Amino acid sequence: MKLRLLPVVLSVIISAGVLFGGWFAYTSFAMENPLSDIISKVPGVTSSTMKLNSDRVDIEVALSQDASLRTVVDRIHKDGASIIGKRTVNIDVKSNPSDKLELWWSKALFEVAQAMETKHYADIPTTLQKYAAEVPTMKVETEMDQSNVYIRLTDGDATKFIMLPRSSQIGVWPNE
Repeated sequence: MKLRLLPVVLSVIISAGVLFGGWFAYTSFAMENPLSDIISKVPGVTSSTMKLNSDRVDIEVALSQDASLRTVVDRIHKDGASIIGKRTVNIDVKSNPSDKLELWWSKALFEVAQAMETKHYADIPTTLQKYAAEVPTMKVETEMDQSNVYIRLTDGDATKFIMLPRSSQIGVWPNE
């Protein structure tokens, strides 16, 4: 039996097209689009982009000035749990900070970093309020859940959202 090259090549190309096209359609219509809809319906989210990989989900969100970052993260994890599955979620928040706000945050960051490192989370709101007292237009809000500390800094039209992970690194002491 003599195989003809053209029909074999055509059937390989068509089969690959159907398989990869089906995989792309499934990923797009059954996974990415529903998760994008969930994210866009969260109160406070003004825009978002998302990239779904086999092991992680990268989400970039822009939030309104009065949004609660903790609520946004919580809703993404809860409402999107069936789509996210065991993937790790990386959320990048796009803010609208001013140079003045960035300078203010850089001054307060040392004490906030120390509180995070020593796990004295109750010191964070106190520290930020202390620094905010120096700037009459500054508003500071802090929230916390089991995995992150959330900070929202507002100065006029400028807003900065910060999400600090509460991850503890457990290691083994070396026997030297």
